[in-house]
Amino acid sequence: MAKENEAISMEIDDKKTDQMNPKFSINVLQLLKSAQMQHGLRHGDYTRYRRYCTARLRRLYKSLKFTHGQGKYNKRAITETTVTEVRYLHVLLYTAERAWSHAMEKRQLPNGPVPCQRIYLIGRLRKAVKWASLFAQLCAVKGDSRTSLEAEAYASFMKGTLLFELEQNWETALMSFKSARAVYEQLGKYGDIENQVLCRERVQELDPNINYCSIKAGKSNIKTSELADMGQMEGPALDLFKAKLEAVMDEARSQQAASMTEFNWLGHRFPVANAKTRVSILKAQELEKDLHGSAAVPAEKKVVMYDKIFAAYHEARSCIRKDLVNAGDTENVKDDLSGLDKAVSAVLGQRTIERNQLLVSIAKSKFSRNRDDKVEKATKPEGLVRLYDLLIQNTSDLSDLVTSRRDSTPEEVAFAEEFELKNQVFRAERCFYLAKSYSLAGKRAEAYVLYSRARSLAESTLQKLKAMSSFDKDIIQDLEVLYNNSRSNICIEHAAGIMEEEKAPEKLTKGVSSISLAEGGNKAEKFLLEKLDVYESSVADPNTKGVPHIEPFPPVFQAVPRNPIVLDIVFNSIEFPSLESRMKKEKKGLISRFWG
Repeated sequence: MAKENEAISMEIDDKKTDQMNPKFSINVLQLLKSAQMQHGLRHGDYTRYRRYCTARLRRLYKSLKFTHGQGKYNKRAITETTVTEVRYLHVLLYTAERAWSHAMEKRQLPNGPVPCQRIYLIGRLRKAVKWASLFAQLCAVKGDSRTSLEAEAYASFMKGTLLFELEQNWETALMSFKSARAVYEQLGKYGDIENQVLCRERVQELDPNINYCSIKAGKSNIKTSELADMGQMEGPALDLFKAKLEAVMDEARSQQAASMTEFNWLGHRFPVANAKTRVSILKAQELEKDLHGSAAVPAEKKVVMYDKIFAAYHEARSCIRKDLVNAGDTENVKDDLSGLDKAVSAVLGQRTIERNQLLVSIAKSKFSRNRDDKVEKATKPEGLVRLYDLLIQNTSDLSDLVTSRRDSTPEEVAFAEEFELKNQVFRAERCFYLAKSYSLAGKRAEAYVLYSRARSLAESTLQKLKAMSSFDKDIIQDLEVLYNNSRSNICIEHAAGIMEEEKAPEKLTKGVSSISLAEGGNKAEKFLLEKLDVYESSVADPNTKGVPHIEPFPPVFQAVPRNPIVLDIVFNSIEFPSLESRMKKEKKGLISRFWG
């Protein structure tokens, strides 16, 4: 009996201690991910996220009445006894996040942080590690088991990030990242689906950092190209890794550029003396290999890669032109630099044409898909016409650039002829889609003429291309499809025009018979506010040219009451008294008195 009483008393004591020291629960990863995605880190804006953390801390301090005095700062530490509710733990978490985001903001400066800024960056990371460690320590006491595990993983990630930036103790950094990864792997097996997905994403974000630390610690033989593939992943945890990887790639390019002495283009060999020019050209060539080497790259990512290629070639061209200005009167050096500038500009023009062709293929796929799918925004033929205008201009500029010298080589002449033929192909395609836009507008005669023009351009260009043995077969197939489509659309437009002409008298008769002079004879279309009880769309179909009936504009004139007009008609009948007695009399002289 005594033992039973002791057991009951122990259970009561346990319940009292649980009530006095409740265990708090925080889903750390989910909380941070939602805050980061909603406040700037979706686009890599660390400044906006840091400001959000500052505002969030201010709100937490005020709601907890945990301010640090007015005027003079009074430090108030958060200890185990202070944490009476979960918001105190939020204060520690957001303080660590603010310090980390400030460090990453300095890391993202255009030319990298200068030495004094890097010292400040490392100081902010040390602060982040300090607050994250305190957060993990208090969560171990005040939080439940899952919260404690997530807090430990968060603190390990912050510690690994600091050592990663310091480029010291690679083994310790590796262990920190691995411990964080192990926790997220285990947490990814339990809980709801959203939390499992977040944990797996964090594991994938930590893998590149672990592999990089393994290479630096001498425990892995992963190639730099494999790390570059990992750098294509997205996520806030990968930004520091990307910065380090870019630095490693720049160092490798500068070493490789020392062996690069010439730039080959159409049989010409131009010497490259400037180290910056060599590095920029090598960077562009590596991006081109990545672009054409992997066929599984999505079209949107290819467009981004083209932008990076353009930036590299523009940088190389600016270095070449600076060297041209500083070349002085040495003719040989000037000729070499002018030839190199022309070669780099020609390659840049080729890549611009390739990028615009990629945009055309994306627009064509959307154009053909939108005929059946009305959910996605429709691609109009006018958009394709604008893209083909750009391609025509690009090919003309490239042909003019290549044939600008009098003594052109056979390779240059063949190169210019190839792009002149591509110019004709783009003209035929442009004419076809321009006819499409006229057809959708109901202009049959214009569409018929433009389809005929597209067919003749396609036919003449096909004959020239078939005479050449070295031309791309895909372009020939596309032209044949264009020729057949033009022929079929010519017949369609001809038939549609005849049908409309035949139906014109009938439509006119029907329209005249429906005219009525009586009030309300023509039934007006009701607007949105007049038919709120009826489920009927007041917005026209985007593929048609109907007018939306939401509200009449301009508004109809309405009678408005105003103040009455007062006409003063008595004014002309009033006889006013004479004021001559009050008027000033003119003084007359002596002579005027006699002579009036």
